Amino acid sequence: MTTPRTTTRPPRRDTPQRGQGQWALGYREPLNPNERMKKDSDGLDVRQRILDIYAHTGFGGIDPSDLRGRMRWMGLYTQRAQGIPGGKTAVLEPEELEDSYFMMRVRTDGGALTSEQLRTIGGISTEFGRDVADVTDRQNIQYHWIRIEDVPEIWRRLEAVGLTTTEACGDTPRGMLNCPLAGVLEDEVIDASDVMAETVAKYVGSPEFSNLPRKWKTSMSGCVDHCTEPEIDDVSFVGVRNADGEPGYDLWVGGGLSTNPMFAQRVGVFVRPDQVTDVWAACTSVFRDYGYRRQRNRARIKFLMADWGPEKFRQVLEDEYLHAKLPDGPAASAPAHAQRDHVGVARQKDGTNAVGFALRTGRITGSLLTRIADLAEEYGQGRTRTTTQQKMVVLDVPDERVEDLVAALAEHDLLVRPSAFRRGTMACTGLEFCKLAIVETKQHAQDLYAELEKRLPGFDEPIGINVNGCPNSCARFQTADIGFKGSMVRDENGEMVEGFQVHLGGHLGTEASFGRKFRGHKVTKAETADYCERVLRGYLERREPGERFAAYVSRAEEAWLL
Repeated sequence: MTTPRTTTRPPRRDTPQRGQGQWALGYREPLNPNERMKKDSDGLDVRQRILDIYAHTGFGGIDPSDLRGRMRWMGLYTQRAQGIPGGKTAVLEPEELEDSYFMMRVRTDGGALTSEQLRTIGGISTEFGRDVADVTDRQNIQYHWIRIEDVPEIWRRLEAVGLTTTEACGDTPRGMLNCPLAGVLEDEVIDASDVMAETVAKYVGSPEFSNLPRKWKTSMSGCVDHCTEPEIDDVSFVGVRNADGEPGYDLWVGGGLSTNPMFAQRVGVFVRPDQVTDVWAACTSVFRDYGYRRQRNRARIKFLMADWGPEKFRQVLEDEYLHAKLPDGPAASAPAHAQRDHVGVARQKDGTNAVGFALRTGRITGSLLTRIADLAEEYGQGRTRTTTQQKMVVLDVPDERVEDLVAALAEHDLLVRPSAFRRGTMACTGLEFCKLAIVETKQHAQDLYAELEKRLPGFDEPIGINVNGCPNSCARFQTADIGFKGSMVRDENGEMVEGFQVHLGGHLGTEASFGRKFRGHKVTKAETADYCERVLRGYLERREPGERFAAYVSRAEEAWLL
């Protein structure tokens, strides 16, 4: 396959669709402040200003366009000032909401970390981030309480062990997802580690893709469980075998959640491993050149894909960028298992074991990350992984050491065999640090699963409970069995308090569906445990043999779910 042409072409004159700010149609003049910010100075340029200027002037010396715009290209967002209630989120200006500290996201493509890297990440959290860290559902690690003065030293330490924060945020190719057990499980379709590494090395940090219409989320995986959740990524390469038994990838494009959730669509092609990087670059170029730039809320690839459909996307991809035809390909098999988190003990193909464990809704300390690095060296070969469900895995554990590691992790409340509620609960950053949030999430989600463990100790089914602080769905509330979307609601006294809109029965995989919601149905934060208990007891009473919660919700009478 020839290298894809990724330079911008002359305007096309043969299409009736205009006015969306698409570069390929000649709309090069920025149509909103975000596009102007990116044209004035590439987001990647902010790195040098941080090193030369802002690290010395401090927070007060940062140009506003860098502070609330280009800093994201280096993985930095201002965090929410402490004590501002959720009811003020939509009322105050950005400068009134933000603190003089940053959230920093460390890019860990595929979630693969050596013990040296994990120990470095943990040490930075302890020394510079008040010992707070989050394992995200994009396999990244996030810090809080970061001062701009400390950023150069943090970068120095990360880069010394092969890590970076470049393009962990912003209108860029974000951190890429891969199965945390890639390369070690016998039943995987294909190991995507090498093609991902090649793509990251070639294109992340390149000006070629540093000005996309919005974020660009990628997954590449051969996991039989589809653990990277390709249904909701912008572009996904999903492991598959063609009619000749050759392993490769099924290309999916156009997934995404937020306020307009859409599932990815199959393009219908078979991508060989040696084509992945070129096809990824071509897909990214289509998004860059044809993506909608006029309105931020329509600037994701899912809107273009919804308008074009997979046939036109394939035609443009092949004719204008690859200059070659891709063969038709089969659909990937359905996920092999209902749970995709790799929690528990799994046999590796070399005879050792992968030991996956649940954190506390992704929240952890730097000190504990350092301890996990020590345990990975003591019981394995120092290899750890993060998952897309805010969990972690230690690889290469011999049979005779498994139970000792399980016990050592449990001493720190890191559970290899957690309850269904602990295992299935996720939460976004929430009101504690996020300027978009309306509701506190991390601690509430932990309190919620602990309460449900007491009330329903024998609950015997996988159950996903996703707690989100705003409508943007960082914790994927639309695809959870029980999804809580943060909002302000009235309590029994008529007072506005933190609460949630409820979404029920969302699921991925075969016949994927977004959760049901009911007009006007919300619960206060104080009512969530009562609500979950009531709905789950109804499920236990009425379920049919083998029926999962999402299937029950799809047939349930509305009164059963309120």
